[in-house]
Amino acid sequence: MKIHIKKGDIVKVIAGDSKGSQGKVLEVDVQKYRAMVEGVNLVSKHTKANAKNPNGGIVKKEAPIHISNLMVVDAQGNATRIGRRLNEDGKLVRYSKKSGEEIK
Repeated sequence: MKIHIKKGDIVKVIAGDSKGSQGKVLEVDVQKYRAMVEGVNLVSKHTKANAKNPNGGIVKKEAPIHISNLMVVDAQGNATRIGRRLNEDGKLVRYSKKSGEEIK
């Protein structure tokens, strides 16, 4: 299965508890087909007190989300499918199937 999402992309969640929210991809796990998205799929993690967090307590942090639940957002702000094609320089680039524009 090809992965259509890269680190740094702006994506929209199309399924799950965080449906409709958008965020930037922080990292992609290619083996598990999961991505960490900023501000999406937040979970509560109980932490002990340590030097970094002297009080401890409950911390909200992002959990990985399956890439099938994510769609890339193009320059106009629309969630779109991704295609690949050769540009003028002979390089393979990603483009938006909805608008036809190249995705940077």
